[in-house]
Amino acid sequence: MNRDQVKGRIDEAKGKLKEMIGRILGNRTTRMQGTVKQVVGKTQASFGDARAQFKKRP
Repeated sequence: MNRDQVKGRIDEAKGKLKEMIGRILGNRTTRMQGTVKQVVGKTQASFGDARAQFKKRP
């Protein structure tokens, strides 16, 4: 796993947690910030996945 994959998955998990906290508290802003962080994390993880695939190519 490369750095982008790890950081992306960590950010995605943080976003899920923040979204759940926002739902529990009824705070729409926190919930939306969590959703955005999830998307950013997924994007970075996908970039890391693509990068890893590219490095595997002969």
